[in-house]
Amino acid sequence: MKAKGLMADTTHYQSPIRAILHYIIAVFIFTLYGARVCPLIDSLPTAVLFIQTATVFIFLYFARLITRAVKHDEASLTKNVSLFSIVGVGFAGWYSLLYDFPLGSNVKVVFGMTLLGIVINLDLAISNARHLSKNNINKHKMPENIKPLAGQIGLGAMFLTVMMTVLLGLVVTKDLLWLAEHTQYQVDTADIDSIIKEFVYVAGVVLAYIALISVNGAALVSEQLTRQTNAMTAAASGNFDERVSLSQTGELGVIAYYTNKMIADLKNSYDEINRTRDATIVGLSTLAEARNNETGAHILRTQHYVKALADVLKRQPKYSSYLTEETIDLLYKSAPLHDVGKVGIPDSILLKPGKLTDEEFSIMKTHAQLGADALSITEKSGDGIAFLRFAREIAATHHEKWDGSGYPRGLSGEEIPLSGRLMALADVYDALISKRVYKPAFSHEKAKEIILEGRCTHFDPAVVDAFLACEHAFVDIAQKYKDEDVKAA
Repeated sequence: MKAKGLMADTTHYQSPIRAILHYIIAVFIFTLYGARVCPLIDSLPTAVLFIQTATVFIFLYFARLITRAVKHDEASLTKNVSLFSIVGVGFAGWYSLLYDFPLGSNVKVVFGMTLLGIVINLDLAISNARHLSKNNINKHKMPENIKPLAGQIGLGAMFLTVMMTVLLGLVVTKDLLWLAEHTQYQVDTADIDSIIKEFVYVAGVVLAYIALISVNGAALVSEQLTRQTNAMTAAASGNFDERVSLSQTGELGVIAYYTNKMIADLKNSYDEINRTRDATIVGLSTLAEARNNETGAHILRTQHYVKALADVLKRQPKYSSYLTEETIDLLYKSAPLHDVGKVGIPDSILLKPGKLTDEEFSIMKTHAQLGADALSITEKSGDGIAFLRFAREIAATHHEKWDGSGYPRGLSGEEIPLSGRLMALADVYDALISKRVYKPAFSHEKAKEIILEGRCTHFDPAVVDAFLACEHAFVDIAQKYKDEDVKAA
């Protein structure tokens, strides 16, 4: 049966509303059949039929509740259907004693109750599987006793077809025998209409239940595939937090399990790569700073300045699509490599305690291109790794100026990548508030004044406006990562 696999794990059964509706509908189906459709018992009072049928299905429902309370779990499909069959036998016996039902009618009642038990409990089993899948039951456990989904569907469809064919055959056979007994000479048109009405009624009820099961089963498969698709789509976009809730829906449960395992492995690999990247950045930037008069705190401050500026700029429509969370994170991680080219500058110039000569300054300015060239080679070998692209842009352009008077290429305006424009202001601000051998540390207000003077000449005016919007964050960053703290550490 299709639901055998579906019922393998039914802990925390869903709300009983669907089960109650099924039993109520079944009462009306049997009552309407006996009172208006069946040519043998349509003379019975409708109220009597309703009370008798309602009593039977109330008993069935409470038997289901008692079983679940005792076992702390839902009974299997086979046991639930067997209960329907047993009650059907009792129901048929009751009618046989009270109304002298013939054998054919008794068999039809038993068979009808059994078929109704199958379709009701099959639909409830599918609904239960949908509920369990939605609520992430056994989220990390490999599904057990998996039954091939195609086999479940095929056997279920075949079984329902056989049951429907047999039931309709019993209906026709019983009605024809009844017709032969009650019409000795000429068949009455009303009798034929009664037989056709019963046949259509029974066929319609069975087909309606089959359609319900088909829709519910299709929804189960569709929901599982949708969760599968969402998890895979999220993983493809770099979000490894999504997981596929496991179900007992045949092979889909196995696919979900291995999808979760694959995503977890990808996340571990992704985290390891990021840790390696971050360690590499820190190592390279520390190497550059170790040969410089600046301290390691300069790296921490400037990367936080860049992030603060980017967080403000992303609120503007012009930059919102570019400055995504991922891009801002890459800018933050790449910023420490802005002066990596200084490893190529001679110590006599890089560590000179006084002001550089024009010739020495010309050599010093080559550090921007040196860093860009080194990172460009690394970027090519890394097949376009994003953070290396940002690092190369920042290294190459953080000394370019908005009016085109910067170096190494004399770029101007928006020819300068946004990453370089952000770092230009961050680097200058940090140099202004930091003590150097050739100058004292300026106050924030003095540094702010100098930056405002450089608006539209040295700095992108939009970046200066972003600086004004987050200047308190700059002050906090400078205080948090003071040079003295780093030396003490």
